Amino acid sequence: MKTERLARLRERMAALQLPAMLISHPLNRYYLSGFSGSAGTLFVTADRAVLLTDSRYTERAAGEAPGFEIVKLERDVATALPDLLAQAGVDWVGFESAHVTCAEYKVWAEKVREATLVPTQGVVEGIRAVKEAEELALIRQAVAIADAAYAYLKRTIRPGMTEKQVAWDLEVWMRTHGADGIAFDLIVASGPNGAMPHALASDREIRAGEPIVVDMGARVHGYHSDLTRTLYLGNGDGTFRQVYDTVLRAQQAAEARLAPGALGPDVDATARTIIAEAGYGENFGHGLGHGVGLAVHELPGLNQRTQDTLAPGHVVTVEPGIYLTGWGGVRIEDMALITESGAEILTQADKDPFVRV
Repeated sequence: MKTERLARLRERMAALQLPAMLISHPLNRYYLSGFSGSAGTLFVTADRAVLLTDSRYTERAAGEAPGFEIVKLERDVATALPDLLAQAGVDWVGFESAHVTCAEYKVWAEKVREATLVPTQGVVEGIRAVKEAEELALIRQAVAIADAAYAYLKRTIRPGMTEKQVAWDLEVWMRTHGADGIAFDLIVASGPNGAMPHALASDREIRAGEPIVVDMGARVHGYHSDLTRTLYLGNGDGTFRQVYDTVLRAQQAAEARLAPGALGPDVDATARTIIAEAGYGENFGHGLGHGVGLAVHELPGLNQRTQDTLAPGHVVTVEPGIYLTGWGGVRIEDMALITESGAEILTQADKDPFVRV
């Protein structure tokens, strides 16, 4: 599997006319090599794949990255670079500009004055966006765990519980039912707190008669799920029903647009138009969705700032929302797999928001 990923990287390097590339982002390094340590850099050419790490990790690297030549760093990557470039006979090397600090770049440039450091963006991330069967299996597991955890939540949530208590109950449930951990700090935002899309769980007590936004996810062998549902303890008032129905219609319309060749901004606009026509255009400020995999947020994007095109193997979220200051919010989020002919909605969690208490 890692051999195929290296082959795809080398194809991208050839297209960019890069004879060599340095991979320093931890997730990209793991994706290409399998090495899970906290310190390491990959040096890749057309015929060589090197993993540079220090003495803490050389034995571990040899076990996790069998397709790579392991080089023990005596000092740092910058010190090793001149010899690597000379051995490869290259004086032109790409690096991940989004993941290298200015300080690191300065040191690298000083060490390789005879070579050119070429900034790149999204090279490995673009490869990662198309999920392989093994990755999809892990994502499906993470989605199923989150779905089941949400069903547990609907059975157990009650007025008087704090947001933190609900978040902890969900985390414990997922960790004891197959998850290696949570995908991110869980959001439980009740009442007015729900007007903040990324509110964190607080000591506020949950009450009947108000919306409760729950954003959660599980992590399985490095792969994530992302699920949002909005609950209401009681039968729901007119405002809640109107807002919830608008968000649900927006999500359903956007999901119907998911297919190979669809542009991220167009899918986003489908949901955004419905919300705007209902009078809530100013209350939906974030993008419609994003890719999910080794990172919770990765390519492709479903928003107005990108021109990403959907392709088979992409896994994306669809999560429209409406947020009203002083009242609260409603967000509904599914994960979907882009297929050869359309999309498969992976998330199966119940969308009936009402909990009778």
